[in-house]
Amino acid sequence: MSTTNDTLAKPENFRLEFAQIGWVVPDIRATVKFMEKSLGVSFPEPYRYNAEDLNIKYYGKVVPSDGLTTQTYNGGSFIELIQPLSGQSIFHDYLAKNPAGGVQHLAFKLPVSGFEQVINDMIDRGYSLIGEVDHPIARMKFFDTYKTMGVAMEIMGITPEGIIAIEKMKTGQ
Repeated sequence: MSTTNDTLAKPENFRLEFAQIGWVVPDIRATVKFMEKSLGVSFPEPYRYNAEDLNIKYYGKVVPSDGLTTQTYNGGSFIELIQPLSGQSIFHDYLAKNPAGGVQHLAFKLPVSGFEQVINDMIDRGYSLIGEVDHPIARMKFFDTYKTMGVAMEIMGITPEGIIAIEKMKTGQ
């Protein structure tokens, strides 16, 4: 049984909110086409990202990797699609174990002011940090929660600039 003192999100300080489902797929264009034609869920054109350009860390180190990604706001949260292309990343690892793809992570957000407390709580609970990104709109850290949840967990510390960016993404601007 969990008590308030056991939760990562202590109500007196901040609250974690569900933010995103991260799907890793072998063919992002085929997935986008299916989502749009079958479900009516549209996505912006996928864009190519480079881990070195974005300082994306894989087990604490920036290593060469790239991929395609796109995301859309639907039903109160974001759906992110990721297709790893080359190199090594948590997304490459997932696709190697699950060639058909699938939900790789769930993301929870909070204001960046509470980010370090949640990150330290996760580490204190024994969860390994497997990936991280520091971006002007959010700090993101991925934890190995596969044995506990079946997926990785992403914690997003949203900056004031990120709050504005999220609102724009929700409206498609």
